Amino acid sequence: MERTSRIPGFYRLDVDGRHDELRSRFGLSDDDLAVLRDGGRLGVARADKMVENCVGVFGLPIGLGLNFVINDREYVVPMVVEEPSVVAAVSNMARTVRQGGGFTAEADDSVMIGQVQILGAPDVSAAVGALEDAKTRILEEANQIHPNMKRRGGGARDIEVRVFEDPYPMIVLHLLIDCGEAMGANAINAMAEGVAPLVEQLTGGRVNLRILSNLADRRCARAWCKVPEIHLGGNGFKGTEVAEGIVQAYRFAAVDPYRAATHNKGIMNGVDAVAIATGNDWRSVEAGAHAFAARSGHYTSLTKWWREDGHLHGFIEIPMAVGVVGGSTNVHPTIGVLRKILGIESAAELGMVMAAAGLAQNMGALRALATEGINRGHMTLHARSVALAAGAEGALVDEIAAELVQLGQIKHDVAESLLARRLHRKVG
Repeated sequence: MERTSRIPGFYRLDVDGRHDELRSRFGLSDDDLAVLRDGGRLGVARADKMVENCVGVFGLPIGLGLNFVINDREYVVPMVVEEPSVVAAVSNMARTVRQGGGFTAEADDSVMIGQVQILGAPDVSAAVGALEDAKTRILEEANQIHPNMKRRGGGARDIEVRVFEDPYPMIVLHLLIDCGEAMGANAINAMAEGVAPLVEQLTGGRVNLRILSNLADRRCARAWCKVPEIHLGGNGFKGTEVAEGIVQAYRFAAVDPYRAATHNKGIMNGVDAVAIATGNDWRSVEAGAHAFAARSGHYTSLTKWWREDGHLHGFIEIPMAVGVVGGSTNVHPTIGVLRKILGIESAAELGMVMAAAGLAQNMGALRALATEGINRGHMTLHARSVALAAGAEGALVDEIAAELVQLGQIKHDVAESLLARRLHRKVG
Protein backbone atom coordinates (compact mmCIF):
# COMPACT_ATOMS: atom_id res chain seq x y z
CA MET A 1 0.00 0.00 0.00
CA GLU A 2 1.30 3.46 -0.92
CA ARG A 3 2.44 5.43 2.13
CA THR A 4 -0.03 8.18 3.04
CA SER A 5 -0.86 10.13 6.18
CA ARG A 6 -4.52 10.41 5.16
CA ILE A 7 -6.51 7.74 6.96
CA PRO A 8 -10.12 8.99 6.83
CA GLY A 9 -12.27 7.90 9.77
CA PHE A 10 -9.29 6.57 11.73
CA TYR A 11 -10.57 8.15 14.95
CA ARG A 12 -13.90 6.35 14.55
CA LEU A 13 -12.28 2.89 14.57
CA ASP A 14 -11.80 0.91 17.75
CA VAL A 15 -8.24 0.04 18.77
CA ASP A 16 -8.34 -3.30 16.93
CA GLY A 17 -9.44 -1.54 13.76
CA ARG A 18 -6.65 1.01 14.10
CA HIS A 19 -4.12 -1.80 14.57
CA ASP A 20 -5.41 -3.46 11.39
CA GLU A 21 -4.72 -0.20 9.54
CA LEU A 22 -1.20 -0.02 10.97
CA ARG A 23 -0.52 -3.62 9.98
CA SER A 24 -1.54 -3.05 6.38
CA ARG A 25 -0.08 0.44 5.91
CA PHE A 26 3.24 0.19 7.73
CA GLY A 27 3.95 -3.54 7.73
CA LEU A 28 3.75 -3.87 11.50
CA SER A 29 3.95 -7.44 12.75
CA ASP A 30 1.82 -9.03 15.44
CA ASP A 31 4.80 -8.59 17.79
CA ASP A 32 4.95 -4.87 16.94
CA LEU A 33 1.25 -4.46 17.65
CA ALA A 34 1.62 -6.40 20.90
CA VAL A 35 4.24 -3.85 21.99
CA LEU A 36 1.76 -1.05 21.37
CA ARG A 37 -1.09 -2.90 23.03
CA ASP A 38 0.61 -3.76 26.30
CA GLY A 39 2.46 -0.50 26.84
CA GLY A 40 5.77 -1.49 25.31
CA ARG A 41 6.67 -4.33 27.65
CA LEU A 42 8.80 -1.93 29.63
CA GLY A 43 8.68 -4.05 32.74
CA VAL A 44 10.00 -2.94 36.06
CA ALA A 45 13.16 -5.06 35.61
CA ARG A 46 14.23 -3.05 32.54
CA ALA A 47 13.01 0.23 34.01
CA ASP A 48 15.16 -0.42 37.08
CA LYS A 49 18.24 -0.28 34.84
CA MET A 50 17.15 3.05 33.33
CA VAL A 51 16.67 5.14 36.51
CA GLU A 52 17.64 5.03 40.16
CA ASN A 53 15.25 4.02 42.94
CA CYS A 54 12.80 2.59 40.40
CA VAL A 55 9.47 1.44 41.86
CA GLY A 56 7.33 0.96 38.76
CA VAL A 57 6.40 2.02 35.23
CA PHE A 58 4.08 4.86 34.22
CA GLY A 59 2.06 4.69 31.00
CA LEU A 60 0.86 7.44 28.65
CA PRO A 61 -1.39 7.25 25.58
CA ILE A 62 0.14 7.06 22.11
CA GLY A 63 -1.82 8.88 19.41
CA LEU A 64 -1.08 9.39 15.73
CA GLY A 65 -0.91 12.80 14.10
CA LEU A 66 -2.36 12.24 10.64
CA ASN A 67 -2.48 14.16 7.35
CA PHE A 68 1.08 15.54 7.44
CA VAL A 69 2.82 16.36 4.18
CA ILE A 70 6.30 17.81 4.75
CA ASN A 71 8.57 18.60 1.80
CA ASP A 72 6.17 16.60 -0.41
CA ARG A 73 6.50 13.49 1.75
CA GLU A 74 3.73 11.86 3.78
CA TYR A 75 4.24 11.38 7.52
CA VAL A 76 2.14 9.69 10.19
CA VAL A 77 3.47 11.24 13.39
CA PRO A 78 3.45 9.28 16.70
CA MET A 79 2.66 11.47 19.71
CA VAL A 80 2.81 10.54 23.39
CA VAL A 81 0.60 12.94 25.34
CA GLU A 82 -2.12 12.91 27.98
CA GLU A 83 -3.76 16.25 27.20
CA PRO A 84 -7.11 16.00 25.39
CA SER A 85 -7.39 17.49 21.89
CA VAL A 86 -3.67 17.75 21.08
CA VAL A 87 -3.63 14.89 18.57
CA ALA A 88 -6.99 15.89 17.13
CA ALA A 89 -5.92 19.52 16.68
CA VAL A 90 -2.61 18.59 15.03
CA SER A 91 -4.29 16.17 12.64
CA ASN A 92 -7.03 18.66 11.75
CA MET A 93 -4.59 21.48 11.04
CA ALA A 94 -2.25 19.20 9.07
CA ARG A 95 -5.23 18.30 6.87
CA THR A 96 -5.96 22.01 6.33
CA VAL A 97 -2.32 22.76 5.53
CA ARG A 98 -2.10 19.92 3.00
CA GLN A 99 -4.80 21.74 1.02
CA GLY A 100 -2.22 24.49 0.52
CA GLY A 101 0.51 22.03 -0.50
CA GLY A 102 1.67 20.89 2.92
CA PHE A 103 4.56 22.09 5.07
CA THR A 104 8.03 22.93 3.88
CA ALA A 105 10.87 22.50 6.34
CA GLU A 106 14.62 22.58 6.77
CA ALA A 107 17.11 21.83 9.52
CA ASP A 108 20.64 22.97 10.37
CA ASP A 109 23.58 20.64 10.82
CA SER A 110 23.63 18.93 14.23
CA VAL A 111 25.98 21.45 15.85
CA MET A 112 25.83 21.75 19.63
CA ILE A 113 27.78 23.85 22.12
CA GLY A 114 30.00 22.54 24.90
CA GLN A 115 30.87 25.22 27.46
CA VAL A 116 34.07 25.45 29.48
CA GLN A 117 33.98 28.07 32.26
CA ILE A 118 37.33 29.67 33.15
CA LEU A 119 37.80 31.61 36.39
CA GLY A 120 40.68 33.70 37.70
CA ALA A 121 42.71 34.15 34.52
CA PRO A 122 45.44 36.67 35.49
CA ASP A 123 45.38 38.40 32.09
CA VAL A 124 42.03 38.13 30.31
CA SER A 125 43.20 39.55 26.97
CA ALA A 126 46.21 37.24 26.90
CA ALA A 127 44.03 34.26 27.83
CA VAL A 128 41.56 34.98 25.03
CA GLY A 129 44.40 35.33 22.54
CA ALA A 130 46.00 32.09 23.70
CA LEU A 131 42.74 30.16 23.27
CA GLU A 132 42.13 31.57 19.81
CA ASP A 133 45.71 30.87 18.71
CA ALA A 134 45.42 27.27 19.99
CA LYS A 135 42.16 26.55 18.16
CA THR A 136 43.56 23.69 16.09
CA ARG A 137 45.18 22.09 19.11
CA ILE A 138 41.99 22.38 21.20
CA LEU A 139 39.87 20.80 18.45
CA GLU A 140 42.34 17.96 17.99
CA GLU A 141 42.29 17.29 21.72
CA ALA A 142 38.49 17.24 21.75
CA ASN A 143 38.25 14.94 18.74
CA GLN A 144 40.67 12.43 20.24
CA ILE A 145 38.06 11.78 22.92
CA HIS A 146 35.44 10.65 20.36
CA PRO A 147 37.37 9.69 17.21
CA ASN A 148 34.43 7.74 15.76
CA MET A 149 32.35 10.90 15.66
CA LYS A 150 35.06 12.60 13.62
CA ARG A 151 35.33 9.62 11.25
CA ARG A 152 31.56 9.77 10.63
CA GLY A 153 31.88 13.38 9.48
CA GLY A 154 31.08 15.07 12.79
CA GLY A 155 33.13 16.04 15.82
CA ALA A 156 34.46 19.32 17.18
CA ARG A 157 34.49 21.89 14.37
CA ASP A 158 35.23 25.28 15.84
CA ILE A 159 35.62 27.33 19.01
CA GLU A 160 34.28 30.64 20.30
CA VAL A 161 35.59 32.64 23.25
CA ARG A 162 33.27 34.84 25.29
CA VAL A 163 34.26 37.27 28.05
CA PHE A 164 31.98 38.31 30.91
CA GLU A 165 32.85 41.23 33.15
CA ASP A 166 30.63 42.71 35.86
CA PRO A 167 29.12 41.41 38.03
CA TYR A 168 30.80 38.00 37.60
CA PRO A 169 34.08 38.09 35.66
CA MET A 170 34.85 34.93 33.70
CA ILE A 171 35.89 33.57 30.32
CA VAL A 172 33.74 30.94 28.57
CA LEU A 173 35.11 28.73 25.82
CA HIS A 174 32.55 27.25 23.42
CA LEU A 175 33.31 24.02 21.60
CA LEU A 176 31.10 23.77 18.49
CA ILE A 177 30.50 20.05 18.01
CA ASP A 178 28.66 18.32 15.15
CA CYS A 179 26.86 15.41 16.83
CA GLY A 180 25.61 13.77 13.63
CA GLU A 181 22.58 11.57 14.22
CA ALA A 182 22.80 11.70 18.04
CA MET A 183 21.52 14.32 20.43
CA GLY A 184 25.09 14.23 21.71
CA ALA A 185 24.93 15.25 25.37
CA ASN A 186 27.35 12.62 26.68
CA ALA A 187 29.89 13.20 23.91
CA ILE A 188 29.76 16.97 24.34
CA ASN A 189 30.27 16.74 28.09
CA ALA A 190 33.20 14.34 27.62
CA MET A 191 34.87 16.65 25.11
CA ALA A 192 34.42 19.70 27.34
CA GLU A 193 35.94 17.79 30.25
CA GLY A 194 38.73 16.44 28.07
CA VAL A 195 40.06 19.83 26.97
CA ALA A 196 39.94 21.34 30.46
CA PRO A 197 43.60 20.68 31.39
CA LEU A 198 44.80 22.25 28.12
CA VAL A 199 42.50 25.25 28.65
CA GLU A 200 43.91 25.82 32.14
CA GLN A 201 47.45 25.59 30.78
CA LEU A 202 46.70 28.13 28.03
CA THR A 203 44.86 30.67 30.20
CA GLY A 204 46.48 30.34 33.60
CA GLY A 205 42.98 30.23 35.05
CA ARG A 206 40.90 27.53 36.73
CA VAL A 207 38.28 25.57 34.81
CA ASN A 208 35.03 25.20 36.72
CA LEU A 209 31.97 23.95 34.76
CA ARG A 210 32.39 21.77 31.63
CA ILE A 211 28.97 20.95 30.15
CA LEU A 212 26.78 21.25 27.10
CA SER A 213 24.35 24.12 26.54
CA ASN A 214 20.72 23.27 25.90
CA LEU A 215 20.33 26.51 23.95
CA ALA A 216 21.01 24.71 20.67
CA ASP A 217 20.72 27.80 18.48
CA ARG A 218 23.16 26.35 15.91
CA ARG A 219 20.87 23.35 15.48
CA CYS A 220 17.50 24.83 14.59
CA ALA A 221 14.65 23.42 12.54
CA ARG A 222 12.27 25.62 10.59
CA ALA A 223 8.87 24.95 9.03
CA TRP A 224 6.52 27.02 6.88
CA CYS A 225 2.93 26.65 5.77
CA LYS A 226 0.71 28.57 3.36
CA VAL A 227 -3.04 28.00 3.49
CA PRO A 228 -5.68 29.53 1.20
CA GLU A 229 -7.92 31.54 3.50
CA ILE A 230 -11.01 30.02 1.88
CA HIS A 231 -10.11 26.70 3.56
CA LEU A 232 -10.16 28.24 7.04
CA GLY A 233 -13.87 29.02 7.20
CA GLY A 234 -16.49 27.04 9.09
CA ASN A 235 -18.81 27.07 12.10
CA GLY A 236 -20.26 30.38 10.98
CA PHE A 237 -16.88 32.07 10.44
CA LYS A 238 -15.52 33.25 7.11
CA GLY A 239 -12.02 32.17 6.14
CA THR A 240 -10.83 35.79 6.11
CA GLU A 241 -12.17 36.28 9.63
CA VAL A 242 -10.36 33.19 10.91
CA ALA A 243 -7.10 34.20 9.23
CA GLU A 244 -7.26 37.69 10.70
CA GLY A 245 -8.09 36.27 14.12
CA ILE A 246 -5.04 33.99 13.99
CA VAL A 247 -2.78 36.87 12.96
CA GLN A 248 -4.07 39.11 15.75
CA ALA A 249 -3.64 36.29 18.28
CA TYR A 250 -0.01 35.88 17.15
CA ARG A 251 0.59 39.62 17.50
CA PHE A 252 -0.59 39.43 21.11
CA ALA A 253 2.05 36.77 21.82
CA ALA A 254 4.70 38.72 19.91
CA VAL A 255 4.49 41.73 22.23
CA ASP A 256 3.35 40.28 25.58
CA PRO A 257 5.47 37.67 27.43
CA TYR A 258 2.49 36.68 29.60
CA ARG A 259 0.61 35.63 26.48
CA ALA A 260 3.76 34.30 24.78
CA ALA A 261 4.36 31.80 27.58
CA THR A 262 0.96 30.17 26.97
CA HIS A 263 1.29 30.54 23.20
CA ASN A 264 4.64 28.71 23.22
CA LYS A 265 3.37 26.11 25.66
CA GLY A 266 0.79 25.20 23.04
CA ILE A 267 3.53 24.81 20.44
CA MET A 268 5.43 22.51 22.77
CA ASN A 269 2.31 20.37 23.25
CA GLY A 270 3.01 19.12 19.74
CA VAL A 271 6.81 19.17 19.83
CA ASP A 272 7.18 17.41 23.19
CA ALA A 273 4.69 14.70 22.28
CA VAL A 274 6.81 13.71 19.29
CA ALA A 275 10.03 13.98 21.30
CA ILE A 276 8.71 11.54 23.90
CA ALA A 277 7.41 9.15 21.24
CA THR A 278 10.84 9.03 19.61
CA GLY A 279 12.81 8.63 22.84
CA ASN A 280 14.28 12.12 22.91
CA ASP A 281 14.93 14.43 25.85
CA TRP A 282 11.85 16.66 25.74
CA ARG A 283 13.12 18.67 28.72
CA SER A 284 16.20 19.67 26.74
CA VAL A 285 14.04 20.67 23.77
CA GLU A 286 11.76 22.69 26.09
CA ALA A 287 14.66 24.52 27.71
CA GLY A 288 16.22 25.37 24.36
CA ALA A 289 12.93 26.57 22.89
CA HIS A 290 12.10 28.95 25.73
CA ALA A 291 15.64 30.33 25.90
CA PHE A 292 15.54 30.86 22.12
CA ALA A 293 12.24 32.72 22.48
CA ALA A 294 13.99 35.17 24.83
CA ARG A 295 17.24 35.55 22.89
CA SER A 296 16.48 39.20 22.00
CA GLY A 297 16.05 40.08 25.68
CA HIS A 298 12.26 40.02 25.25
CA TYR A 299 10.38 36.72 25.58
CA THR A 300 8.24 36.35 22.48
CA SER A 301 6.49 33.93 20.13
CA LEU A 302 8.35 31.04 18.49
CA THR A 303 6.03 31.35 15.49
CA LYS A 304 5.00 34.09 13.09
CA TRP A 305 1.66 34.39 11.26
CA TRP A 306 0.71 36.83 8.51
CA ARG A 307 -1.75 37.27 5.63
CA GLU A 308 -0.66 37.74 2.04
CA ASP A 309 -2.25 37.21 -1.39
CA GLY A 310 -5.35 35.51 -0.01
CA HIS A 311 -3.31 33.05 2.07
CA LEU A 312 -2.53 32.61 5.75
CA HIS A 313 1.22 32.10 6.18
CA GLY A 314 2.88 30.50 9.20
CA PHE A 315 6.53 30.05 10.20
CA ILE A 316 8.38 28.49 13.12
CA GLU A 317 12.05 28.42 14.02
CA ILE A 318 13.05 26.36 17.03
CA PRO A 319 16.23 24.74 18.42
CA MET A 320 15.94 21.00 17.85
CA ALA A 321 18.55 18.96 19.71
CA VAL A 322 17.18 15.50 18.91
CA GLY A 323 18.73 12.27 17.77
CA VAL A 324 17.88 8.94 16.20
CA VAL A 325 20.68 6.98 17.91
CA GLY A 326 21.80 6.69 21.51
CA GLY A 327 20.00 7.28 24.80
CA SER A 328 16.60 5.70 25.36
CA THR A 329 16.15 5.42 21.59
CA ASN A 330 17.85 2.02 21.86
CA VAL A 331 16.41 0.98 25.22
CA HIS A 332 12.64 1.53 25.25
CA PRO A 333 10.91 -1.26 23.29
CA THR A 334 8.06 0.90 21.97
CA ILE A 335 10.29 3.44 20.23
CA GLY A 336 11.36 1.07 17.48
CA VAL A 337 7.74 0.38 16.55
CA LEU A 338 6.87 4.08 16.51
CA ARG A 339 9.90 4.75 14.31
CA LYS A 340 8.51 2.30 11.75
CA ILE A 341 5.30 4.31 11.65
CA LEU A 342 7.08 7.66 11.42
CA GLY A 343 9.54 6.49 8.79
CA ILE A 344 12.32 9.01 9.44
CA GLU A 345 15.92 8.42 8.36
CA SER A 346 17.93 11.12 10.15
CA ALA A 347 18.00 13.47 13.12
CA ALA A 348 17.53 16.43 10.77
CA GLU A 349 14.41 14.86 9.30
CA LEU A 350 13.03 14.23 12.78
CA GLY A 351 13.68 17.87 13.68
CA MET A 352 11.73 19.02 10.64
CA VAL A 353 8.78 16.79 11.53
CA MET A 354 8.76 18.12 15.10
CA ALA A 355 8.88 21.72 13.90
CA ALA A 356 5.92 21.08 11.59
CA ALA A 357 4.02 19.42 14.45
CA GLY A 358 4.64 22.49 16.62
CA LEU A 359 3.45 24.83 13.89
CA ALA A 360 0.32 22.74 13.32
CA GLN A 361 -0.45 22.65 17.04
CA ASN A 362 -0.02 26.41 17.29
CA MET A 363 -2.33 26.95 14.32
CA GLY A 364 -4.98 24.75 15.91
CA ALA A 365 -4.83 26.58 19.23
CA LEU A 366 -4.95 30.03 17.63
CA ARG A 367 -7.82 29.01 15.36
CA ALA A 368 -9.82 27.79 18.34
CA LEU A 369 -9.07 30.92 20.36
CA ALA A 370 -9.98 33.18 17.44
CA THR A 371 -13.31 31.43 16.78
CA GLU A 372 -15.33 29.34 19.23
CA GLY A 373 -12.83 29.67 22.09
CA ILE A 374 -10.49 27.10 23.56
CA ASN A 375 -12.92 25.58 26.07
CA ARG A 376 -15.48 24.55 23.50
CA GLY A 377 -12.79 22.98 21.36
CA HIS A 378 -11.55 20.94 24.33
CA MET A 379 -14.97 20.09 25.68
CA THR A 380 -15.78 16.75 24.07
CA LEU A 381 -12.37 15.18 24.63
CA HIS A 382 -12.08 16.52 28.16
CA ALA A 383 -15.54 15.12 28.92
CA ARG A 384 -14.26 11.62 28.17
CA SER A 385 -11.51 12.03 30.76
CA VAL A 386 -14.03 13.23 33.32
CA ALA A 387 -16.31 10.28 32.56
CA LEU A 388 -13.41 7.85 32.99
CA ALA A 389 -12.38 9.48 36.27
CA ALA A 390 -15.95 9.09 37.52
CA GLY A 391 -15.75 5.33 36.95
CA ALA A 392 -17.42 4.91 33.55
CA GLU A 393 -16.28 2.00 31.39
CA GLY A 394 -16.86 0.82 27.83
CA ALA A 395 -19.73 2.40 25.93
CA LEU A 396 -20.77 4.37 29.02
CA VAL A 397 -17.71 6.61 28.62
CA ASP A 398 -18.94 8.14 25.37
CA GLU A 399 -22.57 8.23 26.53
CA ILE A 400 -21.76 10.17 29.68
CA ALA A 401 -19.27 12.40 27.86
CA ALA A 402 -21.91 13.33 25.29
CA GLU A 403 -24.41 14.22 28.00
CA LEU A 404 -21.84 16.27 29.91
CA VAL A 405 -21.19 18.30 26.75
CA GLN A 406 -24.92 18.70 26.11
CA LEU A 407 -25.42 19.96 29.67
CA GLY A 408 -22.35 22.20 29.45
CA GLN A 409 -21.25 20.77 32.80
CA ILE A 410 -17.89 19.01 32.39
CA LYS A 411 -17.62 18.26 36.10
CA HIS A 412 -16.70 15.20 38.10
CA ASP A 413 -19.72 15.30 40.41
CA VAL A 414 -22.11 15.63 37.45
CA ALA A 415 -20.45 12.66 35.74
CA GLU A 416 -20.76 10.59 38.92
CA SER A 417 -24.45 11.46 39.13
CA LEU A 418 -25.08 10.51 35.50
CA LEU A 419 -23.18 7.24 35.94
CA ALA A 420 -25.06 6.35 39.12
CA ARG A 421 -28.39 7.00 37.37
CA ARG A 422 -27.49 4.67 34.49
CA LEU A 423 -26.22 1.93 36.75
CA HIS A 424 -29.39 2.20 38.84
CA ARG A 425 -31.51 1.73 35.72
CA LYS A 426 -29.58 -1.39 34.78
CA VAL A 427 -29.99 -2.88 38.24
CA GLY A 428 -33.69 -2.00 38.24
